[in-house]
Amino acid sequence: MASTSTNKQPLLVDRPLHVAVDLSERTVSENSNGVDIGGSNSAILVVDCTQNDGAIIDSVYSFSRDIQSPITQPYEIYLYLSTANDYLRNNQAYYVGGFISSADTLGVEEFDDASLILRPTPKVGSTSSDQVIGTYYRATYVPKGMALWAAAKKQSVDDTANRAPLLHAQGGYF
Repeated sequence: MASTSTNKQPLLVDRPLHVAVDLSERTVSENSNGVDIGGSNSAILVVDCTQNDGAIIDSVYSFSRDIQSPITQPYEIYLYLSTANDYLRNNQAYYVGGFISSADTLGVEEFDDASLILRPTPKVGSTSSDQVIGTYYRATYVPKGMALWAAAKKQSVDDTANRAPLLHAQGGYF
């Protein structure tokens, strides 16, 4: 089992973490596929673990603003891990995943594609026919020396993304 310098992973954390960032004008190119950032970006630092033992993010979710013309669709939100905490560089960024914000004003959407983690499970599993399906928690692990970044994908060349959603990350520091 992996551990931090205080041997608390994966169950205990030193202090809780809840960060809210504004993705307004924090973008990657409209041509980005998420995995490859390409060109310049204005991504925002969400959780900085470059100087501590790391963090575990249990929940990442977004609150949408009202959708106004000419932007009529929800934003795609991308999450990245990087060793840099000053600027998200393509050669240092690793795609973690993405999700689409809600199209409703103040609508909430969650990032559901986080990795399975080594946390205690609330029950052994659910049964389906003769199979036991394990119950796992999902979370995003930010290792020591890394930082979690986020950006909204521009919807067009002219989109300044000034209506991009707010992003929240909740978990704990090791």
